[in-house]
Amino acid sequence: MPYYSYRCSQCETAFEELVPLGAASPPPCPECGSAEVKQQLSRVAPPGKAKGIIASARKQAAKEGHFSNYSKSERKAALK
Repeated sequence: MPYYSYRCSQCETAFEELVPLGAASPPPCPECGSAEVKQQLSRVAPPGKAKGIIASARKQAAKEGHFSNYSKSERKAALK
């Protein structure tokens, strides 16, 4: 699942969210609950930083219970 950056049109809160591919609508604002959020453009990872960013995203996905991109041995290690 990709990470997307959003900004709420109501309260101007900026937030990031892991969103399933093919999601029908963007997630609601975590501050005010408004559905009026706009997806923001994200910066490309600088060279040499991609491994750290991927590791961070995978750790966040594991924390949220998303293991589809992990091998069986990685799933066991992530749960510890």
